[in-house]
Amino acid sequence: MKKIGFLSFGHWATSPYSQARSASDVLLQSIDLAVAAEQLGADGAFFRVHHFAQQLASPFPLLAAVGAKTSTIEIGTGVIDMRYENPLYMAEDAGAADLIAGGRLQLGISRGSGEQVIDGWRYFGYAPGEGETHVDLARRHTEVFYEVLRGEGFAQPNPRPMFSNPPGLLRVEPHSEGLRDRIWWGSGSDATAIWAAGMGMNLQCSTLKNDESGRPLHVQQAEQIRAYRQAWKEAGHTREPRVSVSRSIFALMNDRDRMYFGRDRQSADTVGLLEDSIRTIFGRNYAAEPDVLVDQLVRDEAIAEADTLLLTVPNQLGVEYCPHVIESILTHVAPELGWR
Repeated sequence: MKKIGFLSFGHWATSPYSQARSASDVLLQSIDLAVAAEQLGADGAFFRVHHFAQQLASPFPLLAAVGAKTSTIEIGTGVIDMRYENPLYMAEDAGAADLIAGGRLQLGISRGSGEQVIDGWRYFGYAPGEGETHVDLARRHTEVFYEVLRGEGFAQPNPRPMFSNPPGLLRVEPHSEGLRDRIWWGSGSDATAIWAAGMGMNLQCSTLKNDESGRPLHVQQAEQIRAYRQAWKEAGHTREPRVSVSRSIFALMNDRDRMYFGRDRQSADTVGLLEDSIRTIFGRNYAAEPDVLVDQLVRDEAIAEADTLLLTVPNQLGVEYCPHVIESILTHVAPELGWR
């Protein structure tokens, strides 16, 4: 059995072929898509975060709105770039959104991905310290954020406060109990997955990964997940960790599906360079009739290792079409694979 949700990149464009032509379109349609997905029985509504791009960026207003409009579906990100974040203010935003959602947030965070601008986090007021890299910056912000989510006091109260204080040091408010166990690290390498396990965070695997062995993406990710789980066990954490894998999967159910995806050109993994230096393997798309998809997906070792599958959805095709993409997998593919 697997939890199955969707992951939206939240693109918009003025193209006449796009059903999302503005930021307003994307935000409002994202709420509608989450509501529709919940009604279909999907388990998760996740949203990508990209800065300086015509895509979803600051996630917490959207997460709070989705939380207010839904009641059961998990609501998350994949991923928030921690180089851009004030960790204490983020803890306040996350706590508020999680309380609005009734404890359903599943926050994916990470170092982030390729940038639209050079060193974009500097425009937000952040920079690596002396001897640090931008990777160190992301981890430093992550460690502060993750520690603050414990809900323990750390700030010295004013002896003459505007409002009365509880005794002792003060914590960031609002605090949402249990949110700390619902933080995920988006990992693109074996080493960062092992680091996340040591920290006690859940694991998100994307549709790309550092190419560390030349083997297919799903094989490398399965090995990554197994290394993560071993590191988790060695760290002595008491709860069971969660692992998600993202995939682009389209069941060809009708002529419209075949028009959009029937000639898909990404039917095999591809290898390229990320940030001009890191050899990266990009996962294939799956686009076929349901019986063919079942035969293909049963061989995906990383999906087999994960407890959660996130389906990437083509949000620019509109909030009427994307639920069809999700429903086709939930109804015609997942049961045949024993996922539902």
